[in-house]
Amino acid sequence: MRSTALGFIFFVLCFSSFSQDSILLAKSTGELPFIKYGIGEDRLGGAKMGYIDSNIILKVVDSFKTDYKVQLSKYHSGYIAKENTILLYKALRKPVTNNPDLSGSIKVFGDSAFDYVTVHLKQHLPYHSFQLINPSCIAVDIFGATSNTNWITQLKSSKEIKNTWYEQIEDDVFRIYIQLKHEQHWGYGIAYDTAGNTLVIKVKPQPTVLDIRKLKIAIDAGHGGDNSGASGISSGIIEKNYTLVIAKYLQAELKKAGVKNIFMTRTKDTSLSMAERIMMLREYNPDLLVSIHLNSASSDTIQGVSTYYRYIGFRSLSEALLNRMLSLGLKEFGNVGSFNFALSGPTEYPNALVEVAFLSNKEDERKIISPKFERAVAQKIYLGIADWLKQIK
Repeated sequence: MRSTALGFIFFVLCFSSFSQDSILLAKSTGELPFIKYGIGEDRLGGAKMGYIDSNIILKVVDSFKTDYKVQLSKYHSGYIAKENTILLYKALRKPVTNNPDLSGSIKVFGDSAFDYVTVHLKQHLPYHSFQLINPSCIAVDIFGATSNTNWITQLKSSKEIKNTWYEQIEDDVFRIYIQLKHEQHWGYGIAYDTAGNTLVIKVKPQPTVLDIRKLKIAIDAGHGGDNSGASGISSGIIEKNYTLVIAKYLQAELKKAGVKNIFMTRTKDTSLSMAERIMMLREYNPDLLVSIHLNSASSDTIQGVSTYYRYIGFRSLSEALLNRMLSLGLKEFGNVGSFNFALSGPTEYPNALVEVAFLSNKEDERKIISPKFERAVAQKIYLGIADWLKQIK
């Protein structure tokens, strides 16, 4: 992979006034900074490693058009958008060594809302997390850290965490495992505490009662405002209008079922960025999210319904929704995993995206513009959520 000419000029200018004993650092900033695996791009923005907290210190080793390449550990690197960084410089009194930070003690505890795992570090190091199933587990890699953890204190106040342990998988990659008591992942968030250098992993416990009427359900009507989405192949209808219609039908269906706590990311033709939607959802803290879209393809022969998830621990929700949607007589386009859509990125709550049908296909388009079909879609999504809750142990 070769950097652009702009990247080369950047490094010449940056380092011309610094000695070889200086390094270039960046601090993450903004509401939702994230690390990417590479600089590949597609309509979803390239493959994301995951969101990180702000004020994390990263070592910059190369510059590309819109991204910096950062060294996460000896054998791992990633890419962060320049707009999500503030550049820093560090003059060293001795040559750079690969001397990782040491981790401190780990503590596991809970309160009325969440369980917590905390680990003490010397600075805000970058991290990456992923979900495991059978058994259900959260794994967090802390880059640049080596264990000096000599005990893990686990208190009975934790409700969802069954066990916690760590593994030094590389000299400078420290992995924490958090095993859950239930099969279903209900979400977690990672951030540094505001007072110091303690990394806090906040784990959401399974609801005490799996009754849809007791849950906080979020509905996202895709697109809106200046983002119109796809258009119908024959009628020219606009995606943003029909996702909102279906979302409102779903809201009504949930209310009819007794659900009192429903959050809509939009209720009218409003322009909302992905970041704005995610921040709204983070504040609402739902038990689950369903995002509604209408699909489009370059070929008018492609048709059918599909559901999408990013994290393996949330796959069961998207499967349950797809199973119900197929009862509408739609062809199956599939259940798509590792989906790099912005609203699939948060780990804080189970989420799934439903692509109802293809506006670029005449048969699907005819269904989409039918109010009877729209109401049926809403009912099937509601029933899919209900099915998912019934299968949870």
